[in-house]
Amino acid sequence: MRYFERIAEMGHEQVVFCHDKASGYRGIIAIHDTTLGPALGGCRFWNYATEDEAIVDALRLSRGMTYKNAVAGLNLGGGKSVIIGDNTTANREMLFRAHGRFVDSLGGRYVTAEDVGTTVEDMDFVHMETTHVTGIGSKSGDPSSVTAHGVFRAIQASACQRWGRDDLAGRTVALQGLGNVGFHLARELHAAGAHLMVTDIDPRRIQRAVDELGATAVALTDIYGVKADIFTPCALGGILNDDTIPQLNVEIVAGAANNQLLEDRHGDALEARNILYAPDYVANAGGVINVYSELTGWSRDRALRKADEIYQTVRSVFRLASETGIPTYRAADRVAEQRIQAVRGMIKTWPQYPNKES
Repeated sequence: MRYFERIAEMGHEQVVFCHDKASGYRGIIAIHDTTLGPALGGCRFWNYATEDEAIVDALRLSRGMTYKNAVAGLNLGGGKSVIIGDNTTANREMLFRAHGRFVDSLGGRYVTAEDVGTTVEDMDFVHMETTHVTGIGSKSGDPSSVTAHGVFRAIQASACQRWGRDDLAGRTVALQGLGNVGFHLARELHAAGAHLMVTDIDPRRIQRAVDELGATAVALTDIYGVKADIFTPCALGGILNDDTIPQLNVEIVAGAANNQLLEDRHGDALEARNILYAPDYVANAGGVINVYSELTGWSRDRALRKADEIYQTVRSVFRLASETGIPTYRAADRVAEQRIQAVRGMIKTWPQYPNKES
């Protein structure tokens, strides 16, 4: 990979490669854009097949955070970090303290948080070395429930757009991934009267959904082709691609996973099939809203009210797509880019005095 060309093409400001010999920590911190504020984005711990795969993931995820934060109306830029390794390891303290030291070295340009493969307890270790971390146990904690609620509201907004009403009673939802966010979301969908068809890499999670929510279990590779009203991806990204899109037998795709489109053209493929797509970073912004509440001192109730606004944000993206004749994923990008450009173009009108030594 030609790194500088890729970074320039994607618009990144800074990419930091980090290594700590004592703990075995190998990390990448990608800062995409800080126009709106410090780059906020979670830390993903994953056993990547190659270093190039880890770098691409960090670049894509950090750019997605810029757009997510902008569309959500937050004063935050976009960043992301990845740690390469086995996320099932029990030896976590020194690993995440090393991560905290590298985050701290950036002086607040990047704020880290929980993501795939990391926990609230991991963020507590990070907090031992830096204040530039959110989602720690003593404050906002696990953002999963707020993320799930935002996705639920995005699904309701999508239903209203497609069927004229946001009532989900009697609708069938094919839900992929029953992790923290996925199971919270499954509970909300069940409470709203939806029938769930679920899959996960962990059979125990599937059985729990069957036992507690009356869900129907589906094999991993079969989830794409089941007949349902809504497909809700809540696992890893890149699952909307040349192989899976032709299999879809739904009218709506709306879920919590990041980077659901393997490539932009797959958003066009959904449009060509008349499948309504709620752009992932708009739908799943509840998590970043939760951690932003920690930075601003909001209460949890206020964070949930802000997550409720995802409903109207998704509706506005659909309206723009309809008015301009562009796919919904491009409409979401346009909303984000307009806000970033507006802030970037602001002129400071107060005197800018230089710092003076006392």
